[in-house]
Amino acid sequence: MRLKGQTAIVTGGSSGIGRAVCVKLASEGANIVIGFGHDSEGARETELRCRAYGVNAISVQADMADEEACDRLFLEALDMNERVDILVNNAGITKDNLMLRMSAEDFDKVIRVNMYGAFYCMKRASKIMLRQRYGRIINISSVSGLYGNAGQVNYAAAKAGLIGMTKSLAKELARKNVTVNAVAPGMIETRMTEALPEEVKAEMKKSIPCGRPGKPEEAAFAVSMLADPEASYITGQVLSVDGGMF
Repeated sequence: MRLKGQTAIVTGGSSGIGRAVCVKLASEGANIVIGFGHDSEGARETELRCRAYGVNAISVQADMADEEACDRLFLEALDMNERVDILVNNAGITKDNLMLRMSAEDFDKVIRVNMYGAFYCMKRASKIMLRQRYGRIINISSVSGLYGNAGQVNYAAAKAGLIGMTKSLAKELARKNVTVNAVAPGMIETRMTEALPEEVKAEMKKSIPCGRPGKPEEAAFAVSMLADPEASYITGQVLSVDGGMF
């Protein structure tokens, strides 16, 4: 078990990619702190799936736009194991609309949750990991942040900003054995994609050379690879998990 005894914080862990990441890291021996917004039942289910691997797992409700709520995640993690070895910033929301119809409130909300939340968590993780002289930070971005997507000006801006933060922080922490990378999923089967109109999903599938959407577990595999202790010379990178879309 490559991550035995380590502690991982995963935001947005109650479903989808976040849940798959929690379970994958638990299967490798990591203790898991599951950050969630409103879905307490989903978070509980993630806990149970993680504990099936014999690790500790707890869930903590945290609004990622709230700096103090982010603090609670780290306090719980330190209480669990006095360390934070892995941070996965996965929490995110969408409020899609064409820019001409997009309200400033919807733009701001997506930026605050998707980017400010990651900033708050990375700042706290950096302090802990520098002291430990070890850490793995993985940010879940999106192909929208790399290439843009009509109707997602706010989401694409947040995910592109997350990539910029990833590359910059990687340079700040590299000498202390702390790596910072991003995973950019394409179309993955989650609640977020299930909510899209059928015609939109059909068009998206046509653009995927693999001919199908990805599974949350496939994105989780990419995260686990970057979280591995042996991935010490990989930092500042963006790993696309998109079935060959771009």
